[in-house]
Amino acid sequence: MGSEQQGPGQQGAGEHLLELVDIEAGYGRAALVLRGLTVRVPPASVVCLVGPNGAGKSTVLKVASGMLAPRSGRIVVGGRDVTGRRPQQMLQAGLSHVLQGHSVFKEMSVAENVLLGAYTVKDRSEVAERAAFVRDLFPVVAQRWDSLAGVLSGGQQKQVEFARSLMVSPRVVLLDEPSMGLDPRATNTVFEQVLRMRDAGTAVLLVEQNARHALETADLGCVLDLGRVHVSGPAADLLADPQLGELYLGQRRASGSAPHPTTTTSPREPA
Repeated sequence: MGSEQQGPGQQGAGEHLLELVDIEAGYGRAALVLRGLTVRVPPASVVCLVGPNGAGKSTVLKVASGMLAPRSGRIVVGGRDVTGRRPQQMLQAGLSHVLQGHSVFKEMSVAENVLLGAYTVKDRSEVAERAAFVRDLFPVVAQRWDSLAGVLSGGQQKQVEFARSLMVSPRVVLLDEPSMGLDPRATNTVFEQVLRMRDAGTAVLLVEQNARHALETADLGCVLDLGRVHVSGPAADLLADPQLGELYLGQRRASGSAPHPTTTTSPREPA
């Protein structure tokens, strides 16, 4: 996958930037939500997690970002085991988490919102370099730089959140339901921006309820069910699978047609 431009600090990496290996996780004393889950994110890729409500998709991102400690398993970022680290340490390791819904500060300007993402960066020239990068990557951010964030549309606010997440030059951006609450046009724009992030050198781990749109955007996909990876592989292959389409994408298989076999492994996503 080509890279049109590269953000500050986005250098080459090994086979995977992020690995969640045999993760078991849950909330409090409740039953496990994730049960032996393994997900891997290669460089310069969009990996999407799809599946029914309650499958554990958002929990995967919470574990990856340090918001929820796994009960067992490993989290590896750029070859380093970071299991058990807190959110701030995960951010420093290269994982930036964009939460569900809108998280802009509406009474602050777009510029102020974006620059908050660099609050840990002490070098002003580095902050300026990163700000120039995200302004170039997201034209609406540059155009509305001095505007109050609260006057922007939902889709524009989401781009501000994307820009803020890139101010720390992350290895991987964790996106949780970026199309939530957006109309179809804004949703299309948001997914276009996801691809721009990938093409600029940042990998994306995407959770999205709109499974079809997510798989059309992603390079690789994982279908989750009951806290496990039910099937994984190239997103285009998952999208074309009639059995998965019937179960998870709302497609109906033609009468009399046989189910298409699915696999639980792929060359880039070993079980």
